[in-house]
Amino acid sequence: MYSASYLLIIGLILAVVVNAADLYKALEVSRHASEQDIRKAYKRLSRKYHPDKNKDPGAEEKFVEVAHAYEVLSDQEKRQIYDRHGEEGLKAHEGGQGFHSNPFDMFSSFFGGGFAAQQQTRRGHTVIMDFEVSLADMYKGASIDFMMKKNVLCDHCRGSGAASDGDIHSCSGCGGSGVKIFKQQIFPGMFAQSQQTCNDCGGRGTVIVKKCPHCGGEKVIDHTGHYTLEVEAGMPEGYEVIFEGEGDESPDWEAGDVILRVKSAKTEGGWRRKESSLYWRESISVAEALLGFQRNITHLDGHIVEIDRKAVTQPSFVQIVEGEGMPHFHESTHGDLFIEYNVVLPTEISPEVRRKLIETFYGPVQHDRDEL
Repeated sequence: MYSASYLLIIGLILAVVVNAADLYKALEVSRHASEQDIRKAYKRLSRKYHPDKNKDPGAEEKFVEVAHAYEVLSDQEKRQIYDRHGEEGLKAHEGGQGFHSNPFDMFSSFFGGGFAAQQQTRRGHTVIMDFEVSLADMYKGASIDFMMKKNVLCDHCRGSGAASDGDIHSCSGCGGSGVKIFKQQIFPGMFAQSQQTCNDCGGRGTVIVKKCPHCGGEKVIDHTGHYTLEVEAGMPEGYEVIFEGEGDESPDWEAGDVILRVKSAKTEGGWRRKESSLYWRESISVAEALLGFQRNITHLDGHIVEIDRKAVTQPSFVQIVEGEGMPHFHESTHGDLFIEYNVVLPTEISPEVRRKLIETFYGPVQHDRDEL
């Protein structure tokens, strides 16, 4: 299948070895990563960079690099040699041959077939959750750490549910087929045959004689994973961020995805957003409404928006400040800011102020007109 590009693959393998990149960095794991972490990293990255799926320049080279890193770090002996002596130590261990597996064969072996076959593998359900962040984070962009609970394969039994491989026996009830066949006589000399799922093994064909002490035979254990959500500046409300393959694990299916719908948290009396526009409500006095005013509004990222109004401001008047709204997603421009003014009237006024207002609006005070 890959004969046409075989020489290219060999060349890429040699390039990876010559560059001697950090294999842990290639898999995006720490040097203290567990075997399970390494498997998860290879599963995620090999799917991401497989040439049948990813046509970006450099994807195939990255696919080969990931395969080489997994080949070494998944082998306990090779990993120990690499940790102590690096790539040169591995070459010496292999007699200077530097033999490396075909990355496509490795992928097929890992997933039980080529990429197309892997795509048809039964997958777990996708989990969709709303994830609230502050509007300031959606304005500026932020990296938000969070934790999520899920089921992962038991690292002791690797999802078999048995204490050891020797504790998994073929079911005696069905002979390992997973089904029981029944014959029933209908008429003399005539029989009907039917089959049912074996009730001894549940259709698996095997039974466990000694359960795994770590998971109690459940095959999976509870795990709290640590993740980071990258919120980009101007991210739309409800934008979906996919954490591929981070759903519940099971030996019966490939883990599904976790999708976070990112939304801004609603706050009373604060900033409001509608697409790329921002809204702010500012309270002013009667004097400011009549005579004008200057204000400094602290924006979501801390910068100051200076307001200088000299005209009369009507109640509920909306002023538009161009370019002070939300960033346009993946662009360098911004929407607009809409400021709505709320004119606050005094609860009471002194006689002196009352007299001056009368003179201002109605002219000099007359003796026969003490009241409005």
